[in-house]
Amino acid sequence: MIIIAASVRLALSSIERFAPALAFAPQNGFKHQLKTLFTDPFASVHHSFNWFDTLLLLPYFIVMIVLAAYGIHRYTMCYQYFRYRKNYNPNPTSHFADLPRVTIQLPIFNEQFVIDRLIEAVCAMEYPKDKLEIQVLDDSTDETQEVARGIVDRYAALGHPIEYIHRTNRHGYKAGALDAGLKVAKGEFIAIFDADFVPPPDWLMRVIHHFAEPGIGMVQTRWTHLNRDYSMLTQIEAILLDGHFVLEHGARARTGQFFNFNGTAGMWRRPAIDDAGGWQHDTLTEDTDLSYRSQMAGWKFKYLPEIECPAELPIEMTAFKTQQARWAKGLIQTSIKVLPMMFRSDVPRRIKIESVYHLTANMSYPLMVIMTALLIPSMIVRFYQGWFQMLLIDVPLFAASSLSIAVFYLASQRVLFPRTWPRTFLYLPFLMALGIGLTVTNSKAVVEALLGIKSAFARTPKYRVAKKGEKSQAAKYRKRLVLAPWIELLVGTYFFLAIIYCFSNHNYFTAPFLILFVIGYWYTGLMSLLQGRFERWRSGANAEESSPKPFPVGV
Repeated sequence: MIIIAASVRLALSSIERFAPALAFAPQNGFKHQLKTLFTDPFASVHHSFNWFDTLLLLPYFIVMIVLAAYGIHRYTMCYQYFRYRKNYNPNPTSHFADLPRVTIQLPIFNEQFVIDRLIEAVCAMEYPKDKLEIQVLDDSTDETQEVARGIVDRYAALGHPIEYIHRTNRHGYKAGALDAGLKVAKGEFIAIFDADFVPPPDWLMRVIHHFAEPGIGMVQTRWTHLNRDYSMLTQIEAILLDGHFVLEHGARARTGQFFNFNGTAGMWRRPAIDDAGGWQHDTLTEDTDLSYRSQMAGWKFKYLPEIECPAELPIEMTAFKTQQARWAKGLIQTSIKVLPMMFRSDVPRRIKIESVYHLTANMSYPLMVIMTALLIPSMIVRFYQGWFQMLLIDVPLFAASSLSIAVFYLASQRVLFPRTWPRTFLYLPFLMALGIGLTVTNSKAVVEALLGIKSAFARTPKYRVAKKGEKSQAAKYRKRLVLAPWIELLVGTYFFLAIIYCFSNHNYFTAPFLILFVIGYWYTGLMSLLQGRFERWRSGANAEESSPKPFPVGV
């Protein structure tokens, strides 16, 4: 997803070359271009470029090359996933003769509409009660306190080993809550589930025996999706996450690379947390931060994609953008913190290289902003240049970036859905458009991380909807973005003007790709502004009842 927007732009620039050839065929025909290629491949450049054109196009192509490098990395991950498939064994190497004590931590913050579902699922887990401890770590500031405490008391009265822990402040946010719970936890192993997850009853028994292998510090299981079919947005979100959990995690785990705990649906060996320095809250992705520190301390991680843990996807655009911006900012913060440690460590060079790709991938967003700013000027500069010579550059870059997007997500869907995966072709254009639309908020998040600007941990609202047509129960948690949607609408208009320019110059091949940019920015902008208002218009509810005020979400 990180390079989707730039990938489409690379495809755009490749096709763009054909328009001048058609519009001015007598002067610049195919035979003339072919002859020029073998006599002087850059003749048109020599005759037409000046210093201004060079200064404009140089950063343009530098950005494209950097983004293409991330695209090549996607190809590499696809190759490694299938090349090293024999390296994966889903079965534990041995079993515990006597089951160890496990603590399950449930960090929550203002989750009154999903907390009952989570606690019910955790209390239904198949594990000896005398070896189990359940901690509800509640930092809530609303009615969730009373709701959660009442549910915990009810299950405790039924004999479940569950306790309610409430903090009077949110120091350290989720990382602080997990650390506070760990200080009083009795378990040798720590399982963690966020509020929107519904772990199956056999989850603990399928995971715990993998820790019988010495040196295993963490086991991560695969997220699945309770509301995948709710809307087009949730379908795309599911495909994006599937790519991460199938190919990224799969390839890294199979080749012995470092990979990260995803903050939920995983289990830790307690010494693996302690040896790494414990939970720290100086980044917004405390899970990735701890993961790298733990693996550098010598602990091994295991990924079990066949063990599924269902979760709820965000159903509203603002919630999705909040989540993505937090991850983007947190990973850059983690790269600034962790990569210097990696370079000074004695881990293999290949792991260091992969860590750079992993932790810096979100740098593609501000690079895309640069490309967006250069789009129309570069189009004007290159409109009258020969397309055949430049094609030698654009085709490899296109194959490295744009095609890698399709290959990456199609491959993940083929692994998960061998019979129905071709349907993914229908979602690819919308997936690319959505990735383009995230550029504004995620670029801001990345720049904040680079500048050292701190922000609160912005939770992703949970709506408790699974089926299409269900109405959200959690409208009070709906959040609003202040400035970003208007910027997205303006940028979409900028690309709309670029389409008009293309048609005025008979450049019809470029317009379809620019339409993706218009759709992406207008879609994310309009849905951020309007989502939730349709419910109130239909029901006639007062705006104050469902969304008391515009809530900035730190992006």
